Amino acid sequence: MNLRARAHIQSAFVVVTSFCIPAAWAQGAPAAYPTKPVRIVVPFSAGASSDTVARLLAQRLSETWGQQFIVDNRAGAGGALGAELVARAQPDGYTLLITNPGPNLNAILLRRKPSYGFRDFSPVVYIGSSPLILVVQPKLPASNVQELIAYAKANPGKVTIGSSGVNSNPHAALEVLKAVTGLNAVHVPYKGSGPALTDTLGGQIHGLYTTTVTAEAAIRAGRAKVLAVAGPRRSPIVPEVPTLSEQGIKGADNLLWMGMVSAAKVPVEIVRQLNRELNRLLQTPDIRQRFDQLGLDVEGGTPEQFAAFIETQAKQLSALIAAGTLQPE
Repeated sequence: MNLRARAHIQSAFVVVTSFCIPAAWAQGAPAAYPTKPVRIVVPFSAGASSDTVARLLAQRLSETWGQQFIVDNRAGAGGALGAELVARAQPDGYTLLITNPGPNLNAILLRRKPSYGFRDFSPVVYIGSSPLILVVQPKLPASNVQELIAYAKANPGKVTIGSSGVNSNPHAALEVLKAVTGLNAVHVPYKGSGPALTDTLGGQIHGLYTTTVTAEAAIRAGRAKVLAVAGPRRSPIVPEVPTLSEQGIKGADNLLWMGMVSAAKVPVEIVRQLNRELNRLLQTPDIRQRFDQLGLDVEGGTPEQFAAFIETQAKQLSALIAAGTLQPE
């Protein structure tokens, strides 16, 4: 790794440390919250995993507090456009972000000149997680990853795999898979997993890395074929599909987690209030049932626990950068 990349990673960790200190939050809070509509920014297109979860939670938060929680899709740059909007928002708790590793880690650590940093956000809650899955067109002559690798080798430069954008989590996962296995595949970035899935089903690209949350309907309808689960265990949505590890591929597992953050320096009581209500909603039977149907594991916890989790994830990503598996752009 060159000195410029190393300096980039070191400076990023200074920011991580700042991000993880709750004392950075402003003290005190308005007498009531919310007193007007709240915007939940989803940094990907409609149909993406984050969008599905955001709409479910927005509806329930609106019912709880009698104020509209409005989902605002701001896709682009692997989630960075929407994340930057929230990072620059007024720190009043009325602009929130449903985030995942793409905008929250990759856009910071995999860009040489990121437009925002870890210290620009306050963690609210860790919502849930799901392993990525490798989805392809049903007509593709491959039933597992090894057969995909062989097909790509026989057709060099012709296999196309989509993602939700450059530096998104699926993009990073694809690059790791390529590095570990030698898979010869061309990355095709989209403004969200929804459009990438549409083009996979339509035959414009061969496949994509995504989650069962995004691809559930297509999988159940038999319109998409899953080659592997990039997690420690099989998915209950596709229990017949082996994990990457079961297929002899080590070091390429990838978890897509989702959480909510706000702009930095939002009053601590607003953050706590949101955290308490979201934790309550995540334990309600209907939300847990829907998350189970989507293959999403419920997480929850305190803002401090979410901050510590993000710090751990940042260290893991930086280790991949240091090893040369992923390259800052």
